[in-house]
Amino acid sequence: MTQITTVTTAPIAGQKPGTSGLRKKTPVFMGRHYLENFIQATFDVVGCAGKTFVLGGDGRYFNDRAAQVILRMAAANGAARVIVGQGAILSTPAASHLIRLNGTDGGIIMSASHNPGGPEEDFGVKFNMPNGGPAPEGVTEAIYQRTTVITEYKVLEAQDVDLGSVGRHQLGAMVVDVVDPVADYAALMESLFDFPALKAIFAGGFRMRMDSMCAVTGPYAMEILENRLGAAKGTCVNATPLPDFGGMHPDPNPTWAEALMDEMFSAAAPDFGAASDGDGDRNMVVGRGIYVSPSDSLAVLAANAHLAPGYKAGLKGVARSMPTSAAADRVADALGIGKYETPTGWKFFGNLLDAGRATICGEESFGTGSDHVREKDGLWAILLWLNILAVRKQSVAEILQDHWAKYGRNYYSRHDFEAIETAKADAMFAALRGSLANLPGRVVEGMTITAADDFAYTDPVDGSVSMKQGVRVMFADGSRIVYRLSGTGTEGATLRVYLERYAAGPDGLDLDAQKALAPVIRAAHALAGIAAHTGRSAPDVVT
Repeated sequence: MTQITTVTTAPIAGQKPGTSGLRKKTPVFMGRHYLENFIQATFDVVGCAGKTFVLGGDGRYFNDRAAQVILRMAAANGAARVIVGQGAILSTPAASHLIRLNGTDGGIIMSASHNPGGPEEDFGVKFNMPNGGPAPEGVTEAIYQRTTVITEYKVLEAQDVDLGSVGRHQLGAMVVDVVDPVADYAALMESLFDFPALKAIFAGGFRMRMDSMCAVTGPYAMEILENRLGAAKGTCVNATPLPDFGGMHPDPNPTWAEALMDEMFSAAAPDFGAASDGDGDRNMVVGRGIYVSPSDSLAVLAANAHLAPGYKAGLKGVARSMPTSAAADRVADALGIGKYETPTGWKFFGNLLDAGRATICGEESFGTGSDHVREKDGLWAILLWLNILAVRKQSVAEILQDHWAKYGRNYYSRHDFEAIETAKADAMFAALRGSLANLPGRVVEGMTITAADDFAYTDPVDGSVSMKQGVRVMFADGSRIVYRLSGTGTEGATLRVYLERYAAGPDGLDLDAQKALAPVIRAAHALAGIAAHTGRSAPDVVT
């Protein structure tokens, strides 16, 4: 027998979603009323009665229990139907696809993306809109405001739903459809890419290492790469999702995917290497002996997308987050298509994609995607790279060298300073913002500053304005520094410093990125007083 219970509660401080949902330490989410307050606030804002939602997550610790709570609350609030990934598992791009495929009223994704998982690590929840994309700032702000006044939440008293096998269940008056988390997504990929051509290169001896970092893309990679495309058994490593990601930090960059980097730079390296993150929306691509920066990856994919069946008609436009290098802009100019610079956060691409202004989007933090869903999509980017390699019959290094010879090279790197005391980070940014008006004309490390600002964005579709999206310092030679405080961490502040220097070629296109950027790095430290404000002289992560 089921019964709806109304539970008295009170606001809990700090339930303000960041760049992509609410992320906190797992024990915080497991605390009394914490998850329930946030979910009720979400339902109060977006509406629940008679609606259909998608629910899934990346399998991190507390994913399974949180799913049962959310289901019982959805039933208590009058939802008609919830589509759940088997085992409460869905990659973020797969969840976006299910929202769009089924025409649902949105979805709830349980993930802290690339952050570590486990009993003492991170957990997160975010709401995605009916278009499949992350809730815009207006919605997340309304949810936050609701958490500050909430007094009660509703929950259905009932047994757990069996999420272990595909099938239909009844939870009170609500239908729960448990679906294969991989099948619909894999079918979408097969509609976009030339699977026969990919099968042919694997049959011909093409070797790959795909590292899912014990996170959600393991089953997706196994099904697509090994089962459907015939990649050799063992191509997919760390392919079993674990609640603590096997102790790994599931962030696909050269620091945390060290084993992949070591293999790709070894004498026995395969032809192609790739990694994805906790919830499957990020990717890293590595060739034999060569690393591909996210900015270069976006530019190469934009320049070659027409080689894949799903994009043979060409692109409508290319969008990038502001801290991402301008390499993709040069491709857009050459193709005669639109180019857009947005704040960091995939939600800012949604309007451009929905309006048909952009086809491919990318951001500096290893996220790339297209209009096939409304999230970045790690496996999609990896498959597009494979499609390009199959058609061009060149190595990753050769494709990059050809690209730089045609467009020039935007040397680029991101330096992360993690878990800085928030007050110190805020003080540094206050001082930096206060100095912006005096920077133009100043010469630092032999480079003349031509402009400095705090990036503001006016959405070309709906006219909404987003302020203070990152401090930019531009130099006369095309070099650039961007400073941001990240909204994806759960403790302290993460300072991200983005460094860029353009080389037009034909000379100077084959330097080590950190060496090419050395004067820009020194200028970045001097202008912001990083060591003086934070006590840090070196970054924790370099990508």
